Amino acid sequence: MGGLNTASKRTVLVAGASIAGPALAYWLRRYGFAVTLVEKAPALRGGGYPIDIRGTAVEVVRRMGVLPRLREAHVGVRRISFLDEKGHPIAAIRPETISGGEEGHDLEIPRGELAEILYGAIGDDVELLFNDSIATLHDHDGGVDVAFRGGARRTFDLVIGADGIHSHTRSLAFGPEERYHRYLDYCFAGFTMPNHLGLAHEGLTWNVPGRTAVLYAPRDGDRVHAFLSFLRTEPPFDAFRDPAAQRDLVAGVFSGYGWEVPRMVAAMRDSDDLFFDVVSQIHMPRWSAGRVALVGDAAYAPSFFSGQGSSLALVGAYVLAGELAAGLAAGAHHGDAFEGYERTVRSFVEMNQALATEGSAGLSPRTAEDLARRNEALRDPSAVFSGAGRHAHSALTLPGYDGHDRQDGHEAG
Repeated sequence: MGGLNTASKRTVLVAGASIAGPALAYWLRRYGFAVTLVEKAPALRGGGYPIDIRGTAVEVVRRMGVLPRLREAHVGVRRISFLDEKGHPIAAIRPETISGGEEGHDLEIPRGELAEILYGAIGDDVELLFNDSIATLHDHDGGVDVAFRGGARRTFDLVIGADGIHSHTRSLAFGPEERYHRYLDYCFAGFTMPNHLGLAHEGLTWNVPGRTAVLYAPRDGDRVHAFLSFLRTEPPFDAFRDPAAQRDLVAGVFSGYGWEVPRMVAAMRDSDDLFFDVVSQIHMPRWSAGRVALVGDAAYAPSFFSGQGSSLALVGAYVLAGELAAGLAAGAHHGDAFEGYERTVRSFVEMNQALATEGSAGLSPRTAEDLARRNEALRDPSAVFSGAGRHAHSALTLPGYDGHDRQDGHEAG
């Protein structure tokens, strides 16, 4: 397969416009690529629960020039309180103790605000295609022929899938998700509900063995984020495409419990923003094939138990774009750039994926014995939340690419 034509502006199609996609589009545009970003949603997605940017990823957003705006959007949750089955308090700890984050350095941003800031950084010369997606791909020596669901047909030098854990781009180029999906034995439902407890800058976590209920109020407002997660040894395949079945499954699992659980289940029943999925990871032997590559959750979803999905997406996007720019400028084959991306990031990814085991043990104990051990250890949080995350979050020192890595904090345009 031939290399890219470096005599003309190289074209890249990026599929997916959540976090990895816009970040990748920013860096590729900055390095001179002609970028098209396609997103199946009809518009930029607002709202959503807060997500974390930690460790090495903070340096990525600093180099993008958006760190000041992200610091303004930081929600600053002050405590997480753990409750027993009757709702009695066990302990209250700083959120950084759970995440392994670094207070004053790491960030927690509502997903919609992060997306808005990333889009604002892209600039006007990235082509944005909303309400569309890739239907078919044909990879050949001259490029990748793409048929869009909207009917258009175009050819690009490269295609990058940044379309999440259930990536359609991955299924087209690498085969069915089942080959790469690693289920972690939990399901979850997320939604918003009225903040009748008056929570502000705090979270409440209720546990019984194999079941967790969370109310999370990152700011002072009239609504809170609610999460119901539960242990299930087999994925509920029959519920994936049936919202009514999802609601019935969650309601059945949490039937008969006290505290705020009945009110949460009722709110979940009526919710218009319910998000239901399994807790899982993506593990792939390679993140590229021919002229198609993957980034973020599409390539290496770490699961929300790791708390590192957004950070890995930002770091992966930065390195992938940098390797392509540096390699192609030196006349290298795009395959060499893809290999450089994997070589630089893979051990960092694997280290952060491993955090999911620690996260599930601390946040969602499986058995009565595990729960008792966790509750006892909350008197000394370092015993259950070991802080290994902080090392993993910062284990990669970012490369610099052709001097395009320093903005000293000023805003990107």
